[in-house]
Amino acid sequence: MKRLLITAAAATAAALTLSACGTTESADDEAKKGAESFTLTDDTGAKVKLNGPAKKVVGTEWNVVESLISLGVEPAGVSDVKGYKTWDSAVPLKNDPKDVGTRGEPSMDTIASLKPDLVLATTDLSAAAVKQLRKVAPVLTVKASDAADPIGQMNKNLDLIAKATGTTEQAEKLKKDFDAKLAAGKKKLAAAGHGGAKFAFADGYVTGNQTSIRPYTGGSLIGAVNEKLGLKNDWKVKGDKVYGLGTTDVEGLTKLDEKVEFAYIGNDGDKGSNPFAGVLKKDKVWTSLPFVKKGNVHRLPDGIWMFGGPESMNRYVDSVVDTLKK
Repeated sequence: MKRLLITAAAATAAALTLSACGTTESADDEAKKGAESFTLTDDTGAKVKLNGPAKKVVGTEWNVVESLISLGVEPAGVSDVKGYKTWDSAVPLKNDPKDVGTRGEPSMDTIASLKPDLVLATTDLSAAAVKQLRKVAPVLTVKASDAADPIGQMNKNLDLIAKATGTTEQAEKLKKDFDAKLAAGKKKLAAAGHGGAKFAFADGYVTGNQTSIRPYTGGSLIGAVNEKLGLKNDWKVKGDKVYGLGTTDVEGLTKLDEKVEFAYIGNDGDKGSNPFAGVLKKDKVWTSLPFVKKGNVHRLPDGIWMFGGPESMNRYVDSVVDTLKK
């Protein structure tokens, strides 16, 4: 799954290049309040006409699915339902949506059988797949993320989905609650003596005998949240332009400050996603790291989707505050 995300990130970069000149128009400038039908402009520049707020919606990527649930819309179809339930239990599905295939290759036939009002996709999905989906239903595509402003992009996506589903009031509440959560979290960490503390968040996975570690730089959503909490990102590696994710190995961790607080999220339901609590315990490089010896390695709760929306990030803030205050 993580490898899929990395591949998708590269595809997103290409998509962004193609669509850069088409996104200068405000996403909501064409929404016609009071009219039965209205038209929105998505992040690819496509005009998407809807016959009223969408009620039967399919999501091809988990972050748009999370936004739907947070906005009070139960999705009719979701890509990789089992994966969503494994990785995003912080914002659980409340209904029993149809599984429409994988995130990278959703089933056109399954989606068509649902007769949705709207399909939500991200720029991770190939242009060819989106073209096929448009033969089935209107498709609204949001930017997967933006390392230049990950929190801003998260909120922008939420707003656009809210306009499409007639849930703008709930979107405003979600954003307000998130801002309050960040402010309260920053205050609590400062009071506990962690203001400005060096912090490094990562995930990792094991393939065969190889362990890969993925740093979340300041351009990642979680990296941006950490900075809002008053923490200092200690990664020196460069992240990609979409997700702000870097790459390193165990030796790369030797460049982190000896006083760094290191946090990660794995998942017991996804074998290979817990190297820090697994194979690395026998790795001499890992066990010799100063922050490992000091016990400054923190596993945060499973089920917080690192690429989700405000509600996942609220849960993340709570987990960081609780962990560092111990």
